[in-house]
Amino acid sequence: MARETVKAYSGIILGYLDNDYNGDVVAKDSCGRILGYYRKSRNVTTDETGRILFYGNCAVALVINKSNYRF
Repeated sequence: MARETVKAYSGIILGYLDNDYNGDVVAKDSCGRILGYYRKSRNVTTDETGRILFYGNCAVALVINKSNYRF
């Protein structure tokens, strides 16, 4: 599993994207709490409860939207 760090322009860590070998992604905040998932087989991004939010891979949007960082 590969981890990508999502940072603000100033360098503050907003969260992480954990990429699985099969293309699935787990979006986590800076504390490691799960924010949602991208499921490649279904091509949907869901929140942590499984509710479909986007079609396609928008996992980074979950991290940015849930962060408390003020741009």
